[in-house]
Amino acid sequence: MTERRAAVAVTGVLVTGLAVVLLVLGWDDARKVAAIVSTLAAVAGVGVAILALLPGGVSRGPRAEVLGTGRASSGRGGHANSGFLGRSRSHRGDVRVRRTGDADASQGGDANTGIRFD
Repeated sequence: MTERRAAVAVTGVLVTGLAVVLLVLGWDDARKVAAIVSTLAAVAGVGVAILALLPGGVSRGPRAEVLGTGRASSGRGGHANSGFLGRSRSHRGDVRVRRTGDADASQGGDANTGIRFD
């Protein structure tokens, strides 16, 4: 979410700055600047759309999907995992966990059948 907030803040600053520039300029100069800015924005938008359509598209980070795993059990001091384990700092993509198996730690271990970030 931090990257999203930063993008919104930068966009807000750019729009505000452009509005101030257009207000300060005379009508004829403001029209010219607005035409140039809108043309550049349109070309940039087309470029981003094409990039998103290419294989690999716009990278959002790695994606993990765990589906239909089996049973995992642990003994004393052990770890059982039938879901997803990861580091929150290194994984920025989507994580989807569905229909995971049972994780049994009844002998005193540790069990996970969903999502766990360290």
